[in-house]
Amino acid sequence: MSQYFVLAGILIVVVGFALRLNPMLVVTVAALATGLIAGKGPVEIVSLLGKAFNDNRIIAIVWIVLPVVGLLERYGLQQRASAAIRLVRAATAGRLLILYLLFRQGTAALGLISIAGHPQTVRPLVAPMALAAAEQQHGELDEESAERVKAYSAATDNVGLFFGEDIFIAIGSIVLIQATLATYGYELAPLELAIWAIPTAIAAFLIHGARLLRFDRSLNASAAVSVRAEPVEAHSSSPPIPEDKENPSTGSGRTGGEPRR
Repeated sequence: MSQYFVLAGILIVVVGFALRLNPMLVVTVAALATGLIAGKGPVEIVSLLGKAFNDNRIIAIVWIVLPVVGLLERYGLQQRASAAIRLVRAATAGRLLILYLLFRQGTAALGLISIAGHPQTVRPLVAPMALAAAEQQHGELDEESAERVKAYSAATDNVGLFFGEDIFIAIGSIVLIQATLATYGYELAPLELAIWAIPTAIAAFLIHGARLLRFDRSLNASAAVSVRAEPVEAHSSSPPIPEDKENPSTGSGRTGGEPRR
């Protein structure tokens, strides 16, 4: 059973993410724990981590992209994106995200997986545009609806990338699938795997597209409920009308209902 102890790193990752701890800290602790259980020393573990980072130097591009995106946001990138989408009267959050899903899947299928993503496009562009489109159709959104729009924006990027990249033959996932199948005696060319990924990508586009359209309808329903609730709240909060103490038509306000003379 000792050979399974090295899988403790997976348990650490699951528990850390479930507790919503810092992802970088969780992954680092999991890597250190896995290395120590495997019998490697601290220096060797750090050396392996450094080698992995050096072999994937493209990760360092993030440290260039993030400051650029932050500078653009400081000078009003999100506001410009929101203003641009407000010019399209027919735009809704669901329709906009369907177009982005098509773009994300298409570019990922060509191997351009880094052309978009959460820090580069979702946060500074897609999410503000989706929020502006939703507010244009339904008025000002409450906090829960606004957070749902942001969540669907991030989910759309995930779905587009995940189901689009497998169509590109020179991607790591295709190589992994090919090697795994080869161990079981199934010899398949990368092109064959990529072709069979196309129906899955189409199904993912249709299913998530239907979810986005349903999300539009749910925003419509929420807006209709809030509109119907506003007059009731306004009526209930209005001050009471003072009673007329002397009504000429009923003679109220006089003892015994004595008629006016």
